[in-house]
Amino acid sequence: MLKIEALPAFTDNYIWMLQDSERRRCAAVDPGDAAPVQAWLDSHPDWRLTDILITHHHPDHVGGVQQLKSKHGARVYGPAAENIPARDDALSDGQRIRVLDHELAVIEVPGHTLGHIAYFHDDAQTPWLLSGDTLFAAGCGRLFEGTATQMFASLQRLAALPTQTQVYCTHEYTLSNLRFAKAVEPDNQEIAERLEQVTRLREAKRITLPSDLRTEQATNPFLRSAEPTVVAAASRRVGHPLDTPETVFAALRSWKDSF
Repeated sequence: MLKIEALPAFTDNYIWMLQDSERRRCAAVDPGDAAPVQAWLDSHPDWRLTDILITHHHPDHVGGVQQLKSKHGARVYGPAAENIPARDDALSDGQRIRVLDHELAVIEVPGHTLGHIAYFHDDAQTPWLLSGDTLFAAGCGRLFEGTATQMFASLQRLAALPTQTQVYCTHEYTLSNLRFAKAVEPDNQEIAERLEQVTRLREAKRITLPSDLRTEQATNPFLRSAEPTVVAAASRRVGHPLDTPETVFAALRSWKDSF
C-alpha cells in the first residue's frame, strides 16, 4: 500500500505525495507550487519524482508542474478536456493508468471546472479517491464553469464508490463546510460530533483529511439532498417546496456561496 502524505501549500491547499517506499519513488498530486514538493525531495535525496497527477486546470493546482517536470522528468497526467501545462497523458472518463505500480481509474466529474477528473484506486481493503476540488470533506467545489446539474451528477458518481473509500481532496475547508452543514441540519448528531472533532484538530493546527465516504454520506449536505431534513431546510431557504434532489442540491450550493 502506498503512503499518502499532505504537503501544505498557499493558505489552504494540500499537495498529496504518493510514496512507494520500497522503490523510493513518488508522485505529486495537483502541485500548484513546486516549492513544497521540491523541499520534500531535497529532504529525501534518494527518492525520485516519477509522476504528476492533475485534476483540473486552476493555477493553484498546476502552477508548479512545468518546473517540477523540467527538473525531474516526471510524467504528467491530466484531463483531456482542459489545458494542462506540460501534460504527457490526456485522460478521459473510464481510462485506467498505472502509477507507482498501482492502477487508477479516471472519473470525469465536471462542475467545478468543465473537464475536472478524479482518480480512484480500488484497493480491496482501503480504496482511495483523489477528488481535487469536486468532493470536499463535508462540502463540494464552487461552480466556476459547470452547472449544478453537472456537479450533482458528478457527486452522485463519487458517492456510489465503496463507503470505506478514503477521500483525499485538495483544500482545508472542513471546518467552514461543517459550520454550513450544521446550519442545514442543526439536529444531526453526527454533524455536531464531527464539527467538535474538527474544531479541536484545527485549534491544534492539524489536518482534517482524509475523510471517507461513509462519513461524507452522514455529514455532507451535498450528498444528502434526498434526506427529508435537508429538503426541508433548502425549501425554507428558497421559500417554496423543492421536489427533486437535484433542485435541493442547487439550492444548497447557492446557499453555501453566500454563507
